[in-house]
Amino acid sequence: MTTTIPKVRKSAPKSDTPSRVRRGGGVMSSTGLYIATGVAALLFLIPFYILVRNALSTDAEITGETWKFFPTDLQWGNISELFGDETVPFARTLWNSAVVATLHTVGVLLVCSLAGYGLARIPYKHANKVFYAVLGTLMVPTAVTFVPSFVLVSSLGWVDTYRGLIIPGLFSGFTCFLFRQYFLGFPKELEEAARMDGLGYWGAYWRVVVPNSLNFFAAMATITFIAGWNAFLWPLVIGQDPSSWTVQVALSSYMTNQTVVFHMIFMATAISILPLVFVFLFLQRWLVQGIAQTGIKG
Repeated sequence: MTTTIPKVRKSAPKSDTPSRVRRGGGVMSSTGLYIATGVAALLFLIPFYILVRNALSTDAEITGETWKFFPTDLQWGNISELFGDETVPFARTLWNSAVVATLHTVGVLLVCSLAGYGLARIPYKHANKVFYAVLGTLMVPTAVTFVPSFVLVSSLGWVDTYRGLIIPGLFSGFTCFLFRQYFLGFPKELEEAARMDGLGYWGAYWRVVVPNSLNFFAAMATITFIAGWNAFLWPLVIGQDPSSWTVQVALSSYMTNQTVVFHMIFMATAISILPLVFVFLFLQRWLVQGIAQTGIKG
């Protein structure tokens, strides 16, 4: 009786080629990503380089036919010339812009967050109609309301005042819409627990909702502050006296039909964007998180 011994098949050695390919592909993709990011960062920084370069140059070097990476003699005196100009109180305009942008941001966050919370949480049979009316304000062109707003502000005696610059823009239909959409997704369990402790809508909003929504508030604050700082047309009309100018109005004064002072424009622009850079760098983490929480897709 013979027994057959089963043949044992030798398995082929496993090839690590796929892993090497995957590893190589990952390195190549990472390298390509770094290169693309570096190129994008370089393109993003070119305007800032031109801004700083021209701010420290003379008008002849700015408008000359030859281009130097940086001027031979940096014109640091342009800074003292800017702040020493008696016709344009630039330091005062920076202060006005800071006050207007800060108070405008605080007011918009308070008014629009309360309106959005009320539309999202307080039961009211006409809540949808009010919400649609708010959305309807987004379809009205700004030019339509500009003249009536100016007539109203002028009749109240608010020309050349902070009240005239700030109060007419305290409500934003789009910001109210964003707050409402955010509060609709806010966990109701937290508010229900607050009501069990005896808090009303205001108490729940102020002591529960706001502390747990700081990321979103920071994102809206950043966007609103930048918009308030960069506002031009309304401050131009309301701030008729140089002492009530904002920084954007001051920038326009260096470019008229008769003359264009290039080095002053670039130096004033370079200084005026510094507060925005600091605000963005300080709040960028909360800005990204807050925008992500709104559900907005890029």
